[in-house]
Amino acid sequence: MISVTFSAKSNAKAVNILHLEDSLLDHQLAARILSKAETPFNLVRVDTLPMFKKAMAEGKYQLIIADYRLGDFTAIDAWNCLDDRHSDTPFVILSGTIGEAAAVEAIHIGISDYLHKDEITALPRIIQRTLDLQAIKAAKKKTDQELALSEQRISELAGHLQTAIERERASIAREVHDDIGGALAAVRLDLGWLARHTTDTRCLQHIASASDMIQHAAHASQRIMKNLRPAILDQGLVPSIQWLAREFERRTMCTVEVNAATEAMTLTPDVMLTAYRTAQEALTNASKYAIDSNLRIDISNLGGVLTIEIADRGPGMEKAALQKQNSYGLRGLAERAKSVGGWLDVSSTPRNGTTITLSVPLNGPAHPTEESKS
Repeated sequence: MISVTFSAKSNAKAVNILHLEDSLLDHQLAARILSKAETPFNLVRVDTLPMFKKAMAEGKYQLIIADYRLGDFTAIDAWNCLDDRHSDTPFVILSGTIGEAAAVEAIHIGISDYLHKDEITALPRIIQRTLDLQAIKAAKKKTDQELALSEQRISELAGHLQTAIERERASIAREVHDDIGGALAAVRLDLGWLARHTTDTRCLQHIASASDMIQHAAHASQRIMKNLRPAILDQGLVPSIQWLAREFERRTMCTVEVNAATEAMTLTPDVMLTAYRTAQEALTNASKYAIDSNLRIDISNLGGVLTIEIADRGPGMEKAALQKQNSYGLRGLAERAKSVGGWLDVSSTPRNGTTITLSVPLNGPAHPTEESKS
């Protein structure tokens, strides 16, 4: 049986309410109470679970009111049969038989509110409060979705920019090698020819000075090319990290221990470059904050997940320092990791050093939950 009661005390759009109630008298009482409310309501009654499911399938109800005990089923049974489309619909239990324990359990599983039939005059207020809370939840959900979409777009943009930067770096490195490197080699040959065909002491001094400058420029060009796009990457990730560690030791006099579970890894260029840049940035940070500290780099590929852990024994950092808005280096690494389907973890405590861990699934994305990352 379905009955409809209209309340039209204002010109506002009526709220459609589905009333799951097996007592016609109780339904009529609820209708009279709601007819006196400021907000107009359309109250539709159903009294069986199949009728409830059919009515909800119409998708036009903004709120559900249900008695607790309804013949051979309960309001909880009705709640449990709601599908994903209607799981957010506010659900209020209006009953004279529900006990306090059952009411608390109902609220615990997600029921919006409950009201004893002895207090039915408060029904308009309970409904309005429930609808207001639902509006707040809906607004928050929409905001969260928009924020997530915005973050996704920013992440995609960051990945695109990083790819463009790396391509530009590789292009510049080629130009430095081909144009500047070739020009410096030609000048060196010409200076050598001049040195062999003159005996003038002053000319020879200038030639020697120019040769020194050419040599300095050649070394600078090689350094720039290595920073832009290290050729060592062509030999694989592990040799690249080992070379990076040796160069770091040479510059800083620190000790870097590199442990690799395997040297044979098939990685895409993007993943390899991400791993290399992560280790490079971590070592750069250590040179600033963990002076005279021994470092450890662990490289593994377990369960199809590439993991690189860079740990120092420096002074460490407070959690607030890690979360500072101007921590662009770490934020950039996190975005770079995300662009290849991975994630970055940074753990640090005062006097216990800092550990930066890059994890990249090699067989497709497998992002961890927040619980598994903490």
